[in-house]
Amino acid sequence: MCATCGCDEHSAGVITIPHEHPHQHPHGDEHVHDIEHGGDHVHLPVTDTVTLEQKVLAKNDQLAQQNRIRLQERDILALNMTSSPGAGKTTLLVRTVTELRELPMAVIEGDQETLLDAERIAAAGCRAVQINTGAGCHLDAEMVRHALDVLDPEPGTVLFVENVGNLVCPALFDLGEHGKVVVISVTEGSDKPLKYPHMFAAASLVIVNKIDLLPFVDFDLDQCREYAHRVNPGLEFITLSAATGEGVSRWYEWLSERRRTVSSPIEGTLRQA
Repeated sequence: MCATCGCDEHSAGVITIPHEHPHQHPHGDEHVHDIEHGGDHVHLPVTDTVTLEQKVLAKNDQLAQQNRIRLQERDILALNMTSSPGAGKTTLLVRTVTELRELPMAVIEGDQETLLDAERIAAAGCRAVQINTGAGCHLDAEMVRHALDVLDPEPGTVLFVENVGNLVCPALFDLGEHGKVVVISVTEGSDKPLKYPHMFAAASLVIVNKIDLLPFVDFDLDQCREYAHRVNPGLEFITLSAATGEGVSRWYEWLSERRRTVSSPIEGTLRQA
């Protein structure tokens, strides 16, 4: 698990509020506002891996529950957006915050480095903060808690938490979200749900993106859906193209429906054993 990839219990993210139009100060540095919650990495022996995993997940679950209570008290729908790198999460979110103006929205962006995704969201007119995880391969509940302190989303907001591109560790870490949304693209192959079953078991919705490329790739949509339902029979599916806009209206309908039921967590929120 993460004990071997740098995400131990001392890992922390750097949280930054991006400027819509970054500018230079006289001293030549880009002007950003950082809030750091740092810590040194500790390299543990292999024999401690299982104990560390249990300890990290137990602590994370406690913090996630605190986040969940905090969000529910403010009537905030929080969605944990997960995918492999390059599946199109950010492109989908940029289109969503641009077109779905009737819902108040905010975004927590997660990447190992750079402010690029948060700057894209901010340029689209939506409030965003960036978490940079460094060597970490996922967000955790503590990082999200600090990001919520900075972002302070207004009551009634739809909050998107765009996780680090990774279909393994984010499946295990509850952030306090209302549900997980998995974004895959038709360029990745139909067997994704079988290769990464924990993520699909933990999810509430699968978005199959880049369907405009279906004529050019070997992707069987029916087979992918069947594989996903083997892992999680209750999974919902939406097919769309974030680039062209095809199918996004169903995504917007799904968001509006879930926004109306925010007081009751949807299936798939809890971490799977």
